[in-house]
Amino acid sequence: MTAHQTAPVALRTSGLVIDGREQVLACASLFYFRIPWEEWAARLAQVRATGYELVDVYVPWNFHELAPGEWDFTGRRDLGRFLDLAHAAGLGVVARPGPYICSEWDGGALPAWLPLEPGLALRQAEPRYLAHVERWFDRVLPLLAQRQHGRGGSVVAVQLENELDFFDTADRGAYVGALRDMALRHGIEVPLVACAGQGDLEGATGGVPGVTPAFNFYPDDRSPFLEPEVRRYADLLAARGEPLLVTETNRRHVTLRRLLVSGARVLAPYLQASGYDFGFTPSVGNWGDPGGFMTHDYDFGGFLSPTGAPRPETVEARVLTAVARTLGPRLARGVPEAADGAYATQAPTSSSPSRVALDGGGTLLGVPNLGDEPADVELAAAGGVPAVTLTVSAHACALVVRDLPLDGFGGRGTLTLATGDLVGAGPHGVELAATVPGVVAFAAPAGTPTLVRLDAPAPGVPVRAVVRADGEQWDVVVRHPQDVPGPDGAVDPPAAQDAAGDPAAVRTARRLDLPTRTHATRAHRTAPASEEIGVHRGRVHYAADVTGAAELLLEGAGDVVDLALDGRALATVARFGASVVVPVGGARALTATVETWGHPNFDDVRLPGLRMGSLRGLGRVWSVLGREDVHALWTVDAGAQWAGRPAPVRPLGGWSSTRVGAPVTYRRDLDVDGVHDHALHLPGLAAPVTVTVDGVECLVTPQDPWLHLAPGAGAEVALTAPHVPGTLGGAVLLRLAPVEGWQVEPQTDRELVALAGRDAPAAPVDLPLRPAPGEEVWLEVDLPAGGCSVRFSGTHVRVAAYAHGELLGRVWLEDAARPRFTGGDPGRVWLPAAWNSGTIRLMVRGTVGAAEPELAAVLVQPTGESAWP
Repeated sequence: MTAHQTAPVALRTSGLVIDGREQVLACASLFYFRIPWEEWAARLAQVRATGYELVDVYVPWNFHELAPGEWDFTGRRDLGRFLDLAHAAGLGVVARPGPYICSEWDGGALPAWLPLEPGLALRQAEPRYLAHVERWFDRVLPLLAQRQHGRGGSVVAVQLENELDFFDTADRGAYVGALRDMALRHGIEVPLVACAGQGDLEGATGGVPGVTPAFNFYPDDRSPFLEPEVRRYADLLAARGEPLLVTETNRRHVTLRRLLVSGARVLAPYLQASGYDFGFTPSVGNWGDPGGFMTHDYDFGGFLSPTGAPRPETVEARVLTAVARTLGPRLARGVPEAADGAYATQAPTSSSPSRVALDGGGTLLGVPNLGDEPADVELAAAGGVPAVTLTVSAHACALVVRDLPLDGFGGRGTLTLATGDLVGAGPHGVELAATVPGVVAFAAPAGTPTLVRLDAPAPGVPVRAVVRADGEQWDVVVRHPQDVPGPDGAVDPPAAQDAAGDPAAVRTARRLDLPTRTHATRAHRTAPASEEIGVHRGRVHYAADVTGAAELLLEGAGDVVDLALDGRALATVARFGASVVVPVGGARALTATVETWGHPNFDDVRLPGLRMGSLRGLGRVWSVLGREDVHALWTVDAGAQWAGRPAPVRPLGGWSSTRVGAPVTYRRDLDVDGVHDHALHLPGLAAPVTVTVDGVECLVTPQDPWLHLAPGAGAEVALTAPHVPGTLGGAVLLRLAPVEGWQVEPQTDRELVALAGRDAPAAPVDLPLRPAPGEEVWLEVDLPAGGCSVRFSGTHVRVAAYAHGELLGRVWLEDAARPRFTGGDPGRVWLPAAWNSGTIRLMVRGTVGAAEPELAAVLVQPTGESAWP
């Protein structure tokens, strides 16, 4: 059993036990690095008012180490202050210092310069990497150790790493063990946990003693199979003497209720308190569909919007946490079990529903309606109560109490049935929450149940009833969920809108006589990666002479690549490092501005720019000296499909067989020399294939169907793919020469912020503004006081907005080159009230497309961050 039994915080089968109190705990993600420090206290208070008792907090390494050896824990980065405010708000903190955090954050929080060190292996038990991690832990762990619960602080658990079971760590035990030892050396005494992103307990923890597994569940909220899956893990952990800690899951409370009755002892829906990524901090990621820029607006529908406006789900949160508080240790110590046959309904529901056998008697049954309409459910007769019918709202899960002894609440008899949510119990009766009519039944000791039907309450108008049986009496109060108070007894006001009123169109601005770069360049033989010249976040400008080149090949360019030939702007390239051919057309000068959107927060082999540790910048630039069609003359080794000797010679993909799906290997020599680099292009590739070059195996994917061949490589190439007609297309071999002689100007994020804050002459200008493709213009716009959402109307422009010494965010108005955006709202920039001095500065860049670039108006809308008192 992994537990700290004598410490102020213990892990037992009943959950995370704080000061001996056993209760199922709700935990909301709340990230200080995504919220202005001026609003930390208010956000923490909002979470606490919902009844959630914990917040989980990632601590991003690269948010605090701004450059190698340059640390910052002040102002917006004052982690200690945030932890102290959490303690003052009555919230415990599950601290998650990584070193890798994912969180759709730039590089998953791993500093961008780490991959520059030769031989360093990320997320491995490798000495160079662990030495860097130890430098980080030497900074962050003392802050956590000083603020542990039991030492007057808020930290109740520390998570090591994050979802390691997704990653190819060679020796998980050695790696997690090294992290554990660092934590212990720094005096961490609260429980250490490691979360499994896809249910692989050993993959997440390495089986290291002293590190408790936790689990992340992200089901389809409509899945009927959630309960049996979760019960399986609850049973597995109970056999080990450990609780089921759900460290991340969906935000909808219907799903949280299903997890509750299936055995979860900590419920931590990811991002109940949404946030916003200021600066160059969003990542690029995959989420199953490779490629996608994370929005600055970091919002997946949690109960607090990015600006802090409470949403209707705050009401559901108060009800669920009230149920957990009311049942307390009875629920925490309870045993989940299958409840097949407990009810019948025609609505979509669980394939095997769950109930908890409560400690001390009674059960809590989950009755989910996964359909789009309210549905009738017939509860089976039990405990002397006949079958009854209740209505369950759409996308909801009723929590039905049966046979609960009331002596533990100071009362007498048994609550034999309650179809409303049990949000209170005491010597004289119970309080329920409901939006539909329900049923309650009580029985005196050794008596028979008395059943009473209850009307649905209205907001502010509770339903009251008195139930009498065998000389006993119980009071029943049924409240509308809006009237269920939080732990401090307060009921919040109706949920505010995220933004109030119609947006106001601002059509006047001031054009600033301010450069967008210095033009101070340095010479480089080849185009350096951004990180090689100190641009960990920001952008780099490149220029080179390409006279005589017919076309160029760019390998690994990312993230936002703006090219120009002889001053003529080309369409923006945003292809996550995939190779791109650029026709030169007789031009002499190539210029490029390459902006980092973010480093990948995951590791996806399908695109170079999505590999963990991939670098940014223009990549490798080659002049294409020649092309050769090599799709023919491949010999075939079809294995079990039979290919005789001598081997048949076919075009690539030309072997036909009845054995669809069986592997086929195509081989041929390529006409390469020992002098030039080459690139093998496989256009039309429909599925990943394995390519072996001179005995070295690699993967080529449809998203980047290119293979670079160093000088002399490629004398023998073998390509293996399942036989599926139409999945292999042609093959072209390009002979390359490097483009050399570059003039390069780095422009870091901090330099851009400083530039945006410079004094400059200004002249009034009316919108629309129509910059030329590739032209950059500075504007200053007046804003009303208070927090604002700022949007932009127009087309074929990119806008970067600055205020209060921060890059607020970047918006890319529609053009054909714009990549997919994921996360929150890609069209909004948020200016918090505390940062609003009355103006905002915009760097506007025209892009190439079907229409002329135009910024038609700036749309300003007050936000609701002050809606909660």
